[in-house]
Amino acid sequence: MARGSAGESVLHRHLRVLESFDAWHPFLTLSEIADAAGVPRSSAHRLIAELEREGLLERLPDRTYRLGVRLWEFASRTPGAVGLREIARPWLGAVHERVRQHAQLGVLSGRDVLFIDRMSTRDAVVNATLIGGRIPLHASSSGLVLLAHADNALVNDVISHGLRPYTEQTIRTGPELRAQLRRVREEGYAVTEGAIHPESRGIAVPVTGPGGSVYAAIGVVVPNDGASTHAFAELLRRAADGIARELAVAYRPDVDERTHGIRPLVSGSRRSLEYLESLEADPHDAGSPVASDTADPATRVGLGPSPVL
Repeated sequence: MARGSAGESVLHRHLRVLESFDAWHPFLTLSEIADAAGVPRSSAHRLIAELEREGLLERLPDRTYRLGVRLWEFASRTPGAVGLREIARPWLGAVHERVRQHAQLGVLSGRDVLFIDRMSTRDAVVNATLIGGRIPLHASSSGLVLLAHADNALVNDVISHGLRPYTEQTIRTGPELRAQLRRVREEGYAVTEGAIHPESRGIAVPVTGPGGSVYAAIGVVVPNDGASTHAFAELLRRAADGIARELAVAYRPDVDERTHGIRPLVSGSRRSLEYLESLEADPHDAGSPVASDTADPATRVGLGPSPVL
């Protein structure tokens, strides 16, 4: 891989430019990108031009830049995030209908939990998450669930980088974090009370994939009112079990040891999915028939009425 003069790969320099953008800074000028990425303005100009040519950045009429739609195109192809979100969304919706606060789905990303979906009511309690946003693993119930089932090396890494305190209730020390992770493994769910905002409480459970590994965490953020968390945990467990069943179908190997591809991971009518598959199978024969699966994919991913929890 090509490297710059300081030994940093060219790819990493491009990533630093892309990482300059976030939910609070969706539009940036060249100078702002250069400052945020920590690269000279001349280098930023070259990197931005390359990213723009590939559709990863877009230049607007006012000479600012935003992330390009091609990034969304790439993200939409990953079963690890978008496919999981498709499968989990009906179950997440069912949780939200019962709780009427915040329901969210997060995955492990470095030392953070990355939230790939969230549903909220307008008058819900304070919540610091956004779709596509991150929170340090030690500070959220979803993060604690993911960290509890991660390698001990990651736990050590999280502790060594420091535990940011958001409130007086945020976990602050390594021994405190390790004790909490043991509790999560024993009880099967995590609770954080006032860890990010005094008024809010998070409850989360793991979502397992094929083979029993933890793929994600599904959780709720509700008022920190001292009420029992057991009902929330049970609700989330039922949703997590439903997601796990759908993941098992989606990632079940075919006879050639490959997964089923698009069908289990995409929402839509059976006829639409069959037509998409026929186009992929033979782009010159869009009308070629495709054998119907025995199970309606819309039923498999829980479309229509929300699952009963």
